[in-house]
Parts: sequence; C-alpha cells; structure tokens
Amino acid sequence: MRLGRESDNVEDRRGSGGGGAGRLGLGGLILALAALYFGVDPAVVMQIAGLAGQGSNVSAPASGEAPTDEAGRFVSMVLADTEDTWGPLFAANGRRYEAPVLVLFSGSTRSACGVGQAAMGPFYCPMDQKLYIDLSFYEELKRRYRAPGDFAQAYVIAHEVGHHVQNLLGISAKVQEARQRLNEREGNRLSVRLELQADCLAGVWAYHADRARQILESGDVEEALSAAAAIGDDRLQQQGRGYVVPDSFTHGSSAQRVRWFRTGLEQGSLRACDTFAAGAAVN
Repeated sequence: MRLGRESDNVEDRRGSGGGGAGRLGLGGLILALAALYFGVDPAVVMQIAGLAGQGSNVSAPASGEAPTDEAGRFVSMVLADTEDTWGPLFAANGRRYEAPVLVLFSGSTRSACGVGQAAMGPFYCPMDQKLYIDLSFYEELKRRYRAPGDFAQAYVIAHEVGHHVQNLLGISAKVQEARQRLNEREGNRLSVRLELQADCLAGVWAYHADRARQILESGDVEEALSAAAAIGDDRLQQQGRGYVVPDSFTHGSSAQRVRWFRTGLEQGSLRACDTFAAGAAVN
C-alpha cells in the first residue's frame, strides 16, 4: 500500500520500562488470554480485573518522541491517513473530527481503562480516546493466524480508529448503556454489532483513502480480508479451546467480519455501516 505523511498523534512508550507478560498476576494474565482467544472486549476485561492503577511494572508515558523504526513509522503513517480521511468526512457532515492518539507499548501499559497487556491485542479506550498496540501483535497475525501484509496491519489500526469514530458519534456510549440493561447473551450480541460496525468503518476509510490518494496496491484487499477472517470469534474459539460457542461471540464470526469490512470498502458510506438496523443475525 502507498502511504504519505506520518502522524503527530503517536505516543511511543516502548522501552520506557515495565512490561513483561505475567507481571500483572495470574488472574490478570488469564483474563488477558481470554480476550485474545475468546473475543472478550479488552476494555471490559481490564475493568473487571480491577487492574487500574496497579503496577510499577507497566510502561509509563515516554517522552512523546515520534517513532523512528520502520514498524513504528508505518503505523504512524496509517494513523495519519485515517486522520486525512475522517477529517473531511466529519466536516462534510458539519462535525469536527478529533484525532485519537496511538500508543505504542511493549508488554503492558497504563490506560484510562486500566492496564493493557500485549496478550489482549490492540484495543481502543474511549475514556482517554487512545488506541493501544504492542507491535508484536503483527508477528502473531503473520505467523499464527497466517494473515501477513502491510494492508492487513493497516486494517487493524483502521478497525480501532473505527471504534474512535463510534465514540465521537455517541454510538459507543449508547451501546454501553443498553448493555447494562441486558443479560449476557443479549449484551454479547450488541457487542458483535458494535465490532462489525468498526470493521465496516475500516472499510469506509479504505474506500475514501484509495479514491483520494490511491493507497491500494494489488493484493491489499485480500490481505485485509484474510486478517478479518483470521480474528473472527469462531476461528479464535476453535483454535483456543477446540469448539465454538456462538452465544459468547463479542466481535463476530469470520464470515461476518469479512462481509462488513467489504461492505464499507465497496460502498464507502456510514449509512451502509448501520449494523444495528441489520437483520437479527447480522449476516
């Protein structure tokens, strides 16, 4: 894929101290692994674990200097491209886009949602409007889940930015409020719709970015679709425990994630991403 400038909204905490897996305690580590393998919302996991404010062994904010390594600069350019896309889209609808901050960390780090751990994978915290990622996740995506490629990596960032867009539009708050009135099964179904919408919004970004700046190259779309399929709840559960429990899905099946990313990519419309008005199964 072709990218341009780097973003000024990257906070590099790598090497700032802290960090190894397991230093959050056994209970926290088990919950973190649940987030990775069973599709649990990482922000919810952190709050349930009661990890907020814990730990002298987690990364603290670093100096804020821009990343200089290739991987760090790449995600910075992806973030910049999402800024260049969502800014005009918000403006066209009479709104102002407030760009999120992307936090790079190693092992574990503090967030306003609690302590984030690498095993949870990338996540967005609505309380501080920051995206968090340990870039070792990309190696997992490539080796374990067989979803390599730069656009597969960009899709991951674009999905988390999709959650930021939902937060700015007030969608996330409404879903969280509604979940409090529902049982676990119904709450999970609502979470699936939220996650699938973030996939669709990632597709909307790619649609407009490619038309404005021709970012896509041959094979890029296939890379993103492979990544979306690789992290579907059904595939992760099958790999993690050998069987699938659809009522426990919180992010959607591989087929659902592929379908909604493709919807955004092909239509480029926020209206097309209304997963909450879709059919009961959000197929």
